Amino acid sequence: MKNTSSRWPWVVALLGLAAMALAAFFFRETRALPGDLIDSGRSIAEAFRTGTVTTQFVSYATEVSGSQRLQFATLDEMEVFERTDSTTVLWGQLALPDVVVRAEAPVTYTYYLDLEGRWEFTIRDRVVLVQAPPIRSNTPAIDVSRISYEVETRSFLRNETAALENLRRGLTDLAKRRSAENIPLVRELGRKKTEEFVRTWLLSSYEDAAQYHVDVVFADESKPAVVR
Repeated sequence: MKNTSSRWPWVVALLGLAAMALAAFFFRETRALPGDLIDSGRSIAEAFRTGTVTTQFVSYATEVSGSQRLQFATLDEMEVFERTDSTTVLWGQLALPDVVVRAEAPVTYTYYLDLEGRWEFTIRDRVVLVQAPPIRSNTPAIDVSRISYEVETRSFLRNETAALENLRRGLTDLAKRRSAENIPLVRELGRKKTEEFVRTWLLSSYEDAAQYHVDVVFADESKPAVVR
């Protein structure tokens, strides 16, 4: 009788090589398949069909930013605020000379988009159109340690100290108004940053994202997004 026990190591080795060859063939053929056949959940078109795009984006943006706000711009300005203090006497019949006071201080403005606001995503050809909420600003940060006050127009008939105190109390409101006035200055930067952010999310979430362009328009704009 022949000794068959010595053949088993060769049989096991051959079976192992065959299994490795089969695995390599399967891996090569699987990589050759289109991405949407491998995992249809990673196709942008499929995501739009299932209606999950907005939810996925807000979840991603909240996780990345760590808050419900997507901050995109900071402006550091040396601001000058003026206030004209007027008053009358004799039951409004006589106007006393105005006192004009001013304050100069560094102010930091920050601008953001509200992730809990209304976001709309639509797809047209190879363009992802994003309607983002209107641009908002945080309460301006005034560097109180560097504020300088000045009486620009004096009057010996008026209480200049009171006029300066009124200006000091109203500085936050004046800065908020200036912050809103600055929104047109940061709008295009906000558009660019939001487009980049959305594109980064698409690239990290969908295998075919490189084939798409992103256009952003804000809710307070009347013009539509430009498709390039």
